Amino acid sequence: MRLKVSLPIAIVLLCAATTVRAAPPPALEPIEGRVVWVDFWASWCVPCRRSFPWLNSIQRKYGPAGLQIIAVNLDKDRALADGFLAEVPAEFSLRFDPSAALAKEFGVQAMPSSYLIDASGNVLASHFGFKTAETADYERAIAAALERLPAKQ
Repeated sequence: MRLKVSLPIAIVLLCAATTVRAAPPPALEPIEGRVVWVDFWASWCVPCRRSFPWLNSIQRKYGPAGLQIIAVNLDKDRALADGFLAEVPAEFSLRFDPSAALAKEFGVQAMPSSYLIDASGNVLASHFGFKTAETADYERAIAAALERLPAKQ
């Protein structure tokens, strides 16, 4: 199932298989007109430690072209997230969701869970877990979404 809606509504409606899940856009804005990679993570997540360096490199490479990475931490104790970030810094936007409200609305199934949303509001992909062997596929999907952005005036 593929959705085509305004970007704020796309954030609200994420689909996995045939199930539509909701996620509130206010916690993720401003995102209008950008390709967005939303990544849910936690301090105890070993694959998250591998994904952050990749996310940093992708943000550096594609940020100027219109990519916005938003990583949402799910630790109940902010100090745990801060400790993780001291060891594995983030060069992208961070949000903190200790109640896991966003995660529930997105239907997070694993750590990390990521969602690629294009600038037109289409949910292009969701990934559960981080697999180094699949980063080229992730990057191709991001690059393809960015190629479809309208030219800047």
